Amino acid sequence: MSFFAENYWHCVLAGLFPGILLAAWIDYSQRRVPNWLNGTLALLGLLLQGLAFGWWSSDIDGVRGGVGWGLLGLAVGLGVLIVPWAMHGMGAGDVKLMAAIGCWLGPWLTLVSFVAGAIIGGLVGLVMIYVGGRTVHAITNMQTIFAKLRRLDTAFSDFGGARSFGDTSQLLPYGVPLTVGTIGVVLTYYLGGWLS
Repeated sequence: MSFFAENYWHCVLAGLFPGILLAAWIDYSQRRVPNWLNGTLALLGLLLQGLAFGWWSSDIDGVRGGVGWGLLGLAVGLGVLIVPWAMHGMGAGDVKLMAAIGCWLGPWLTLVSFVAGAIIGGLVGLVMIYVGGRTVHAITNMQTIFAKLRRLDTAFSDFGGARSFGDTSQLLPYGVPLTVGTIGVVLTYYLGGWLS
């Protein structure tokens, strides 16, 4: 067994965590996640998968991996957020970040990380609405979103998109809850392995 296979999760902690923490910080401060960072994270994840497990999925001591497994994770990360992006509900940088995370985690843990990030994001959004005193605006904006979803020609238009609400809403830097969710899932897996 190679060094990288034996120490795969240590490498994830050392490589992925600083990268996604940087992405979260940039997203929080600039409301964007740069392509160079997402691209670097994706390439490093696939490189680590290849060094540890080879080209296609293999199972070594209960850890499944390989470049193919990382590409499946990329596809899941892209797939779970591509529709909200296409509907103008979020930025492309967040979608690419989730896809890059998938290169490291493979499909299953990527899906679990997305769900954890979505729950955290929803809770943070509710707190932002309450603290900001924007409940009435949020209800009105939700009505606009429901109207947007009723017709295919408006579902993927700018109408009711996240940026179209202007001062009536506060944009959530979605890279932050995705990062927190991913860190929680990886640490849970790393420490207990019950997500395997």
